[in-house]
Amino acid sequence: MVSPGIMKHYTGACPLGLGCMGMSDFYGPADRAESIATIHAALEAGMRMLDTGDFYGMGHNELLIAEALRGVTRDKVVLSVKFGAQRDPDGRWLGYDASPVAVKTALAYTLKRLNTDYIDIYRPARLDPNVPIEDTVGAIADMVKAGYVRAIGLSEVGRETIQRAAQVHPICDLQMEYSLLSRGVERSLLRTCRELGIGLTAYAVLSRGLISDRWDVAKLAARDFRSHSPRFQGPNEKRNREILEPLRGLARSRGVTMAQMAIAWVLARGNDIVPLIGARTRETLRESLGALAVTLSPAELEVLDRAFPEGVAAGTRYGEPQMAHLDSERP
Repeated sequence: MVSPGIMKHYTGACPLGLGCMGMSDFYGPADRAESIATIHAALEAGMRMLDTGDFYGMGHNELLIAEALRGVTRDKVVLSVKFGAQRDPDGRWLGYDASPVAVKTALAYTLKRLNTDYIDIYRPARLDPNVPIEDTVGAIADMVKAGYVRAIGLSEVGRETIQRAAQVHPICDLQMEYSLLSRGVERSLLRTCRELGIGLTAYAVLSRGLISDRWDVAKLAARDFRSHSPRFQGPNEKRNREILEPLRGLARSRGVTMAQMAIAWVLARGNDIVPLIGARTRETLRESLGALAVTLSPAELEVLDRAFPEGVAAGTRYGEPQMAHLDSERP
């Protein structure tokens, strides 16, 4: 069984990880030099975990991280990598492949792109409906034995899948969307993880930028994921901004930003939870790091819990086709 303190082991002194996806894909254009500078700034601030996926920019994100890590001592960084999502040359989604052969092939290419001998945490991006989770985890376990992977993680899977996976090999963490607007993990998954000594890596802690004083729907790029995401569409977007008013007011009363307050809330949910910060610039990173100085009182936590119950957000986390692939959303 994995120790309850496993995530502390992977994050060190700074309890935040850097989500690098937006530096290559999904959120419109990003500046390469600024992205690399942001990774350097994160490491200088004590952050260790860099989260990526081999399908982020079809390998671009891994190559970018490798460039940023030139000259950096390898054991100072924790590389968390997702695999399995299949895309065509135009970037369209084709499904998932987490078969044993695909696991080992994807890992071989990831090691080459990241210019490293091992991956710290390796995980399927989603459950492959055509492959038993035991086969996927078993293949990664082979790579653990071979020294190419240090620990096994999961992403967006349900309670039963977690339990089955943990019977094959210890699971380091579960990666799930978790924010004031996305609290579904509290239904049963968080309890399951804690029963098994599995950490939680929380992504989209700012609901993909919606929980921010910087949010402006008019500035979305044409190929930005959010331009067709349900929570960012018309009446849903308007309603979700209205929902955030209690958070905005509380943040103003403390002299901090909404983003800092929201990150502090995730941090307060437990020391076995690591929020991933999807900063693409040093300015955004600095704001996010400011959350570490924000301690929420029991009264403030109660206010936020009342204002943001599960299901409060207007619109689903993903479009209907993507939601169908989320094992974590099944009853």
